[in-house]
Amino acid sequence: MAKHGMPMGGGMNMNMMKQMQKLQQDMLRTQEELEARTYETASGGGAVKAVVSGKRELVSIEIKPEAVDPDDVEMLQDLILAAVNEGLRTAEETMSREMQRFTGGLGLGF
Repeated sequence: MAKHGMPMGGGMNMNMMKQMQKLQQDMLRTQEELEARTYETASGGGAVKAVVSGKRELVSIEIKPEAVDPDDVEMLQDLILAAVNEGLRTAEETMSREMQRFTGGLGLGF
């Protein structure tokens, strides 16, 4: 045992532990805030709009009537995929950018 009852071996001092706990709390709060956000994107000049959550879930989709062509269903499918995928990318990029404030770019998978 070292002085003041603290074990030897380079243990963290109390101040550093408090800082780590605050960082963890801030990180969790930020992650919750990011998951609560929604991200709206569009494709086809606004013909298809998609809203996704920070939890990477499709919240809503809006399709303008002029985007519905019974002779070209494939185009509508492509527009939907483009809008949803762009929304998911936007959510992921925003979350990664915000979490890097805490990880310092350590690549911890956030």
